[in-house]
Amino acid sequence: MTDRQIHIRSCSLCEAMCGLEVHHADGEVKLIRPNRNDVWSKGYICPKGTVLGHMYADPDRVRRPLVRDAAGNLTEASWDAAFERCAELLGGVRDTYGVEAITAYFGNATGFNYSISRYAGMFLQLAGMPTVYTSGTIDTWSKNVACQLMYGHSWRIPVPDIDHTDFMVVQGANPSASQGSFMGCPDVSGALDLVRERGKVVVIDPRRSETCAHADQWLPVRPGTDALLQLAVLNVLFDEELVRLGHLADRLKGVDDVRAIAAGFPPERVAEACGADAGAIRTLAREFAAAERAAWYARIGTCNQEFGTLASWLPDVICALTGNLDAVGGMMWAKPVAWSMLQQDWGFEGGFDRWRSRVRDIPEVLGQFPMGCLAEEIDTPGEGQLKGLVVVGGNPVLSAPNSDRLDKALPLLEAMISVDNALNETSRHAHVVLPGLAALEQHFYSEMLWGWAKRSAAKYAPPLFPPSDDRPDEWEILTRLGAMCAGLGEVNVAEFDDLYFSALAELAGADPAMALEASPLPGPERLNDLAIRTGPWGDRYGENPDGLNLDKLKEMPDGLDMGPMVPQVDDIVVNADGKIDLAPERITSDIGRLEASLDRPDASLVLTSRRHVRSNNSWMHNVEVLVRGKDRCTLLIHPDDAADAGVADGELARVSSSNGAVEVPVEISDQMYPGVVSLPHGWGHDKPGTRQSVASRYAGVNYNVLVPPDFVDAPSGNAAVNGVPVTVAPASGVPA
Repeated sequence: MTDRQIHIRSCSLCEAMCGLEVHHADGEVKLIRPNRNDVWSKGYICPKGTVLGHMYADPDRVRRPLVRDAAGNLTEASWDAAFERCAELLGGVRDTYGVEAITAYFGNATGFNYSISRYAGMFLQLAGMPTVYTSGTIDTWSKNVACQLMYGHSWRIPVPDIDHTDFMVVQGANPSASQGSFMGCPDVSGALDLVRERGKVVVIDPRRSETCAHADQWLPVRPGTDALLQLAVLNVLFDEELVRLGHLADRLKGVDDVRAIAAGFPPERVAEACGADAGAIRTLAREFAAAERAAWYARIGTCNQEFGTLASWLPDVICALTGNLDAVGGMMWAKPVAWSMLQQDWGFEGGFDRWRSRVRDIPEVLGQFPMGCLAEEIDTPGEGQLKGLVVVGGNPVLSAPNSDRLDKALPLLEAMISVDNALNETSRHAHVVLPGLAALEQHFYSEMLWGWAKRSAAKYAPPLFPPSDDRPDEWEILTRLGAMCAGLGEVNVAEFDDLYFSALAELAGADPAMALEASPLPGPERLNDLAIRTGPWGDRYGENPDGLNLDKLKEMPDGLDMGPMVPQVDDIVVNADGKIDLAPERITSDIGRLEASLDRPDASLVLTSRRHVRSNNSWMHNVEVLVRGKDRCTLLIHPDDAADAGVADGELARVSSSNGAVEVPVEISDQMYPGVVSLPHGWGHDKPGTRQSVASRYAGVNYNVLVPPDFVDAPSGNAAVNGVPVTVAPASGVPA
């Protein structure tokens, strides 16, 4: 037995990117502790980061390709045999129906993968698919649309300067459980406690979540009414002459349009619909405007609702009109050491309504259809019917709206390939499963997460346990699959990668030949090196000898910190006129739909989702130490609503929507706002044919069975998974 060694790396599970000490010996992880020398996280870690060793050693993890045999069973195969079968399947669909019959789904796990995050774009360009689906339209697309229309780029998303703000609004987010979605910040709860010492934290949420313990005020609202409350805040700002354009005065357009819109939404008009006191809304507006430095952080709960684009747009408008956009202590843009391909301005236009879906005639938004369209495009016969699907790093059978229909549709495909390291509720339908890598088998330097970080830091880690020699890297898998979709047959992946790298080098302003010579080995390492070298502190391949490159960063395992965010609006806004558009017509045209909602009768109960600190969507439910103990897949319901529904604590209730029904244990709690019930998402591990032995024992129920596919935010197509009208009744005696 060898002595224990310590491997320094970062957790790759979320935006926090906490530094880890991985204690290991003889090919096994013995212990994971926080790295107290990490320049970024400084010794913070959450429970999920401690179990990367469990995920690596998981006996259920897929380590060899699985290919469906003639009897319909998935059996292990060689990589050559698996790729040969992929080529047969995808080639057959392409030759018979054309490439338009093939699509792909990318889950949010791809963004946390060193290789896939950098090569998803190459795969899509190579494959030539006219349509693609992603978890974005379940999650963030309303925010992407707002940023596209305000700033000219869908991924230039401002984040709170949480270390310097004096007043912070947290709306539709629970960072105490999920850390900072679109906000790179370790230990957000601790950061909020420091904000409270300097000023005030207000949480706007229909549930008194864990984050409320780190806030001064909980302001509950009815799901789906966030935009009404935000408009009422704007109304007060204009009415009481609290608007201060400050340093952005000559960069803003549409101020008068916003003023005219907000005039129709005084707090007294929206209070009843929101369920919030009009006086509390007025106080919020006045305090936010009076604060020296204020930030309004709105996340998932505001994105994936019926009026998600409005609720994602208005916080940035509020900050702009109070001098808190692109200002220290307000909402700012990150300045990463290594640029992300997602956030570059390389002339690729984001469009709307350029084509429409075949079945429901839904317009594309920024190149995507809503995820709720995927099932119907597979199971509805006719010209253009989807026959092939490549799923990368996602589990849409649990995460997509109307998930039962998708579960039934996937077996109809003639070619389904899953790139995944789990045989889960989605990949169980695949004809071929190509395993990905465990976190500890990968390099780690996030391609995208530093683009939303509160500081310009950087950290790199090599793999702890390099994968076996015979398996291809994930970038090679994507390249080969893309070539198969394109009908190119067997390709030299290294030559394709040289072309890809050269194109990116040229776009980044580097000489491709020089860059190729400096970083000769193909793959994500040289893409990472390119992004660092041509970033704001890079050596530009020798032009700046004292600048950074990947080799220098490798010599700093605890990381490098180049300082906090700085104002940089001139480098961020890419609209043709150089101005921030506060009133884009595509967004403001949705005000009428919002206003009409004021007059409709409220559903007696509406459903919202939630996440636990020990859970990460559906990824980590096969780790025993995270899921054991108290059942966390419960229906949270206010005592008054429980009494009205006739349900009791600990007993099963039947939750029904227009789309489906589930039976789930009841947890009565006054943390819920009356009229609102809550279920966690990411559960429902009761499907046959999976290989998730722990998750299946803690199955829970699938939230998305209840979500109708056509309940969406109109401007973005983002699924409205929060605010779903439901009924609750005792489960006993109710027909299934």
